[in-house]
Amino acid sequence: MFKPLDPLLHSELRLAVVSLLVSVKEAEFGFLKEKTGATAGNLSVQLQKLSEANYIAIEKSFRGNYPLTTCRITKKGIEAFEKYVEAIKSYLK
Repeated sequence: MFKPLDPLLHSELRLAVVSLLVSVKEAEFGFLKEKTGATAGNLSVQLQKLSEANYIAIEKSFRGNYPLTTCRITKKGIEAFEKYVEAIKSYLK
């Protein structure tokens, strides 16, 4: 039987963000924007959705006079990603 897919992670951009954060643990907004090829506005919206689900934590600070947004994956986010990967595997068998 096929396992259900997490609808939050089934979005291409949100899955890309979580995949990146699983491998680096923490990343700045600019890095995520560059790696995903997303627009700043779309990335911001998707990060907010992941944050509301407690899959990622967002920290806002400043580097000099410039705003800096840093994202890190949470334990819940890691668990959700691992479940998603297992569910996808069930479709490939």
